[in-house]
Amino acid sequence: MFDSMLDEPFLAESFRVMWEGQDPFERLWQMPGTEYRRMPGRRTFRFEIDGCAYFAKLHAGEGWGPVLGDLLRLRKPVLGAATEYRALRMLEVLGIDTMRPVAFAERGLSPSARESFLVTEALEPTVSLETFCADWKALPPPLSIKRKLIRRVAEIARDLHEGGVNHRDFYLCHFLLRPETLEQESLVIHLIDLHRAQIRHRVPERWRIKDLSGLWFSACDIGLTRADLMRFVEIYSGRRPSVELRANAARWKKVWVKMARVRAREKRKIAAGIPR
Repeated sequence: MFDSMLDEPFLAESFRVMWEGQDPFERLWQMPGTEYRRMPGRRTFRFEIDGCAYFAKLHAGEGWGPVLGDLLRLRKPVLGAATEYRALRMLEVLGIDTMRPVAFAERGLSPSARESFLVTEALEPTVSLETFCADWKALPPPLSIKRKLIRRVAEIARDLHEGGVNHRDFYLCHFLLRPETLEQESLVIHLIDLHRAQIRHRVPERWRIKDLSGLWFSACDIGLTRADLMRFVEIYSGRRPSVELRANAARWKKVWVKMARVRAREKRKIAAGIPR
Protein backbone atom coordinates (compact mmCIF):
# COMPACT_ATOMS: atom_id res chain seq x y z
CA MET A 1 0.00 0.00 0.00
CA PHE A 2 2.80 2.43 0.88
CA ASP A 3 5.55 0.84 -1.17
CA SER A 4 8.41 2.97 -2.52
CA MET A 5 7.76 5.80 -0.08
CA LEU A 6 9.99 8.86 -0.09
CA ASP A 7 8.65 10.29 3.19
CA GLU A 8 7.19 8.31 6.05
CA PRO A 9 3.38 8.18 5.80
CA PHE A 10 1.41 9.86 8.54
CA LEU A 11 -2.13 8.85 9.49
CA ALA A 12 -4.06 10.16 12.47
CA GLU A 13 -5.59 7.33 14.48
CA SER A 14 -9.11 7.79 13.09
CA PHE A 15 -7.84 7.59 9.51
CA ARG A 16 -5.55 4.65 10.25
CA VAL A 17 -8.50 2.70 11.61
CA MET A 18 -10.81 3.77 8.77
CA TRP A 19 -8.33 2.73 6.06
CA GLU A 20 -7.06 -0.45 7.70
CA GLY A 21 -6.39 -2.99 4.95
CA GLN A 22 -7.38 -0.56 2.18
CA ASP A 23 -5.56 1.65 -0.30
CA PRO A 24 -6.08 5.25 0.92
CA PHE A 25 -5.12 6.62 -2.48
CA GLU A 26 -8.04 4.82 -4.10
CA ARG A 27 -10.37 5.73 -1.23
CA LEU A 28 -9.63 9.43 -1.57
CA TRP A 29 -9.95 9.52 -5.36
CA GLN A 30 -13.39 7.94 -5.03
CA MET A 31 -14.58 9.76 -1.91
CA PRO A 32 -17.53 12.16 -2.43
CA GLY A 33 -17.20 15.77 -1.39
CA THR A 34 -17.30 19.40 -2.48
CA GLU A 35 -14.70 19.80 -5.20
CA TYR A 36 -12.57 22.94 -5.53
CA ARG A 37 -10.28 21.63 -8.23
CA ARG A 38 -10.49 18.63 -10.54
CA MET A 39 -8.18 18.01 -13.46
CA PRO A 40 -6.10 15.12 -14.76
CA GLY A 41 -3.79 14.10 -11.95
CA ARG A 42 -5.12 16.61 -9.42
CA ARG A 43 -8.07 16.81 -7.06
CA THR A 44 -8.80 19.20 -4.17
CA PHE A 45 -12.01 18.74 -2.22
CA ARG A 46 -13.75 19.12 1.14
CA PHE A 47 -15.41 16.18 2.84
CA GLU A 48 -16.91 15.29 6.20
CA ILE A 49 -16.61 12.25 8.43
CA ASP A 50 -18.64 11.90 11.63
CA GLY A 51 -19.43 15.62 11.60
CA CYS A 52 -15.79 16.71 11.19
CA ALA A 53 -14.72 18.58 8.04
CA TYR A 54 -11.48 18.01 6.14
CA PHE A 55 -9.70 19.16 2.99
CA ALA A 56 -7.84 16.73 0.77
CA LYS A 57 -5.28 17.43 -1.94
CA LEU A 58 -4.48 14.53 -4.27
CA HIS A 59 -1.67 14.38 -6.79
CA ALA A 60 -0.99 11.76 -9.43
CA GLY A 61 1.93 11.64 -11.83
CA GLU A 62 1.79 14.52 -14.32
CA GLY A 63 4.47 13.18 -16.69
CA TRP A 64 7.84 14.70 -17.47
CA GLY A 65 6.47 17.80 -19.21
CA PRO A 66 5.78 19.97 -16.11
CA VAL A 67 8.93 18.68 -14.39
CA LEU A 68 11.19 19.55 -17.32
CA GLY A 69 9.40 22.88 -17.78
CA ASP A 70 10.27 23.92 -14.23
CA LEU A 71 13.85 22.73 -14.59
CA LEU A 72 14.32 24.70 -17.82
CA ARG A 73 13.09 27.80 -15.96
CA LEU A 74 15.62 27.04 -13.21
CA ARG A 75 12.77 26.32 -10.78
CA LYS A 76 12.64 23.42 -8.37
CA PRO A 77 9.66 21.27 -9.44
CA VAL A 78 6.81 20.88 -6.95
CA LEU A 79 6.32 17.13 -6.82
CA GLY A 80 3.05 16.43 -5.09
CA ALA A 81 1.90 16.94 -1.52
CA ALA A 82 5.22 16.36 0.26
CA THR A 83 6.34 19.98 -0.05
CA GLU A 84 3.25 21.27 1.69
CA TYR A 85 3.32 18.56 4.35
CA ARG A 86 6.92 19.40 5.29
CA ALA A 87 6.09 23.10 5.35
CA LEU A 88 3.13 22.53 7.67
CA ARG A 89 5.37 20.62 10.05
CA MET A 90 7.97 23.38 9.92
CA LEU A 91 5.38 26.09 10.65
CA GLU A 92 4.25 24.06 13.62
CA VAL A 93 7.85 24.17 14.92
CA LEU A 94 7.99 27.94 14.31
CA GLY A 95 4.73 28.53 16.19
CA ILE A 96 2.85 29.84 13.14
CA ASP A 97 -0.81 28.87 12.95
CA THR A 98 -1.57 26.91 9.80
CA MET A 99 -3.49 23.82 8.65
CA ARG A 100 -3.34 20.70 10.82
CA PRO A 101 -2.46 17.58 8.80
CA VAL A 102 -4.27 14.36 9.64
CA ALA A 103 -3.10 12.15 6.77
CA PHE A 104 -0.22 12.18 4.29
CA ALA A 105 1.46 9.63 2.05
CA GLU A 106 3.38 9.44 -1.21
CA ARG A 107 4.60 6.59 -3.36
CA GLY A 108 6.60 6.12 -6.54
CA LEU A 109 10.25 7.01 -7.09
CA SER A 110 9.89 8.57 -10.54
CA PRO A 111 9.15 12.32 -10.34
CA SER A 112 6.89 11.99 -13.37
CA ALA A 113 4.70 9.28 -11.85
CA ARG A 114 4.75 10.02 -8.13
CA GLU A 115 1.43 9.84 -6.27
CA SER A 116 0.69 11.66 -3.02
CA PHE A 117 -2.07 13.03 -0.86
CA LEU A 118 -2.46 15.42 2.05
CA VAL A 119 -5.54 15.66 4.26
CA THR A 120 -5.92 18.54 6.72
CA GLU A 121 -8.59 19.63 9.14
CA ALA A 122 -10.88 22.28 7.65
CA LEU A 123 -10.31 25.75 9.09
CA GLU A 124 -13.88 26.75 9.90
CA PRO A 125 -15.10 29.35 10.56
CA THR A 126 -12.43 31.60 9.07
CA VAL A 127 -12.30 34.48 6.58
CA SER A 128 -9.37 35.41 4.35
CA LEU A 129 -7.75 38.77 4.99
CA GLU A 130 -8.33 39.59 1.32
CA THR A 131 -12.07 39.38 1.98
CA PHE A 132 -11.96 40.86 5.46
CA CYS A 133 -9.99 43.94 4.34
CA ALA A 134 -11.72 44.43 0.96
CA ASP A 135 -13.87 47.38 2.10
CA TRP A 136 -11.29 49.12 4.26
CA LYS A 137 -10.65 51.88 1.73
CA ALA A 138 -14.30 52.98 1.79
CA LEU A 139 -15.08 51.84 5.33
CA PRO A 140 -11.93 52.08 7.47
CA PRO A 141 -11.88 49.63 10.38
CA PRO A 142 -11.33 50.67 14.00
CA LEU A 143 -7.69 51.69 14.42
CA SER A 144 -7.17 49.08 17.14
CA ILE A 145 -8.30 46.28 14.82
CA LYS A 146 -6.13 47.46 11.95
CA ARG A 147 -3.06 47.74 14.15
CA LYS A 148 -3.66 44.30 15.63
CA LEU A 149 -3.93 42.73 12.18
CA ILE A 150 -0.84 44.51 10.87
CA ARG A 151 1.12 43.36 13.89
CA ARG A 152 0.11 39.74 13.52
CA VAL A 153 0.77 39.60 9.77
CA ALA A 154 4.19 41.21 10.29
CA GLU A 155 4.99 38.72 13.05
CA ILE A 156 4.05 35.82 10.79
CA ALA A 157 6.21 37.19 7.96
CA ARG A 158 9.14 37.74 10.33
CA ASP A 159 8.92 34.33 12.00
CA LEU A 160 8.48 32.59 8.64
CA HIS A 161 11.56 34.17 7.08
CA GLU A 162 13.74 33.99 10.18
CA GLY A 163 12.80 30.32 10.40
CA GLY A 164 14.16 29.68 6.91
CA VAL A 165 10.84 29.39 5.07
CA ASN A 166 9.60 31.41 2.10
CA HIS A 167 6.03 31.00 0.90
CA ARG A 168 6.19 32.02 -2.80
CA ASP A 169 2.45 32.89 -2.84
CA PHE A 170 2.47 35.28 0.09
CA TYR A 171 -0.81 37.14 -0.43
CA LEU A 172 -3.62 38.24 1.87
CA CYS A 173 -5.90 35.56 0.46
CA HIS A 174 -3.67 32.95 2.10
CA PHE A 175 -4.08 34.40 5.59
CA LEU A 176 -7.22 33.01 7.25
CA LEU A 177 -8.53 34.97 10.22
CA ARG A 178 -10.47 33.49 13.11
CA PRO A 179 -13.02 36.35 13.48
CA GLU A 180 -13.90 35.41 17.06
CA THR A 181 -10.34 36.25 18.14
CA LEU A 182 -10.48 39.89 16.99
CA GLU A 183 -11.48 41.07 20.43
CA GLN A 184 -9.16 38.68 22.23
CA GLU A 185 -5.63 39.37 23.34
CA SER A 186 -4.18 36.69 21.03
CA LEU A 187 -5.27 37.14 17.43
CA VAL A 188 -5.35 33.88 15.44
CA ILE A 189 -4.46 33.96 11.73
CA HIS A 190 -3.69 30.75 9.82
CA LEU A 191 -1.21 30.78 6.93
CA ILE A 192 -2.30 28.33 4.22
CA ASP A 193 -1.49 27.07 0.69
CA LEU A 194 2.14 26.15 1.26
CA HIS A 195 2.43 23.77 -1.69
CA ARG A 196 5.25 25.86 -3.22
CA ALA A 197 7.03 26.80 0.02
CA GLN A 198 10.78 26.38 0.30
CA ILE A 199 12.68 25.48 3.47
CA ARG A 200 16.35 26.30 3.98
CA HIS A 201 18.70 27.25 6.78
CA ARG A 202 18.35 30.85 5.58
CA VAL A 203 15.92 32.44 3.12
CA PRO A 204 17.80 33.89 0.11
CA GLU A 205 17.25 37.62 -0.32
CA ARG A 206 15.50 37.28 -3.68
CA TRP A 207 12.85 35.01 -2.16
CA ARG A 208 12.38 37.24 0.87
CA ILE A 209 11.82 40.15 -1.51
CA LYS A 210 9.34 38.09 -3.55
CA ASP A 211 7.28 37.28 -0.45
CA LEU A 212 7.29 40.84 0.86
CA SER A 213 6.45 42.39 -2.50
CA GLY A 214 3.63 39.88 -3.01
CA LEU A 215 2.15 40.70 0.36
CA TRP A 216 2.38 44.44 -0.32
CA PHE A 217 0.85 43.99 -3.78
CA SER A 218 -2.14 42.16 -2.31
CA ALA A 219 -2.61 44.92 0.29
CA CYS A 220 -1.84 48.01 -1.81
CA ASP A 221 -5.51 48.86 -2.52
CA ILE A 222 -7.03 48.45 0.94
CA GLY A 223 -6.26 51.97 2.14
CA LEU A 224 -3.08 51.45 4.16
CA THR A 225 -1.27 54.63 5.18
CA ARG A 226 2.45 55.32 5.35
CA ALA A 227 2.20 54.92 9.11
CA ASP A 228 0.67 51.46 8.60
CA LEU A 229 3.52 50.44 6.31
CA MET A 230 6.11 51.75 8.76
CA ARG A 231 4.44 49.79 11.54
CA PHE A 232 4.81 46.63 9.47
CA VAL A 233 8.49 47.39 8.77
CA GLU A 234 9.16 48.00 12.46
CA ILE A 235 7.58 44.74 13.63
CA TYR A 236 9.06 42.69 10.79
CA SER A 237 12.59 44.00 11.32
CA GLY A 238 12.53 44.50 15.09
CA ARG A 239 13.88 48.05 14.93
CA ARG A 240 12.72 51.58 14.24
CA PRO A 241 11.72 52.15 10.60
CA SER A 242 14.25 54.95 10.16
CA VAL A 243 17.04 52.61 11.24
CA GLU A 244 15.79 49.64 9.23
CA LEU A 245 15.24 51.63 6.03
CA ARG A 246 18.79 52.95 6.20
CA ALA A 247 20.34 49.60 7.05
CA ASN A 248 18.38 47.67 4.40
CA ALA A 249 17.62 50.38 1.87
CA ALA A 250 18.37 48.09 -1.09
CA ARG A 251 15.97 45.41 0.16
CA TRP A 252 13.00 47.70 0.64
CA LYS A 253 13.64 49.51 -2.65
CA LYS A 254 13.56 46.16 -4.46
CA VAL A 255 10.36 45.23 -2.62
CA TRP A 256 8.71 48.45 -3.78
CA VAL A 257 9.99 48.11 -7.38
CA LYS A 258 8.81 44.51 -7.65
CA MET A 259 5.41 45.33 -6.13
CA ALA A 260 4.95 48.27 -8.51
CA ARG A 261 5.97 46.13 -11.50
CA VAL A 262 3.48 43.39 -10.63
CA ARG A 263 0.74 45.95 -9.98
CA ALA A 264 1.33 47.62 -13.34
CA ARG A 265 1.25 44.26 -15.10
CA GLU A 266 -2.05 43.31 -13.44
CA LYS A 267 -3.57 46.65 -14.40
CA ARG A 268 -2.58 46.06 -18.03
CA LYS A 269 -4.22 42.64 -17.90
CA ILE A 270 -7.42 44.11 -16.50
CA ALA A 271 -7.46 46.84 -19.14
CA ALA A 272 -7.02 44.19 -21.83
CA GLY A 273 -9.78 42.03 -20.38
CA ILE A 274 -7.40 39.18 -19.55
CA PRO A 275 -8.59 37.06 -16.56
CA ARG A 276 -6.28 37.21 -13.54
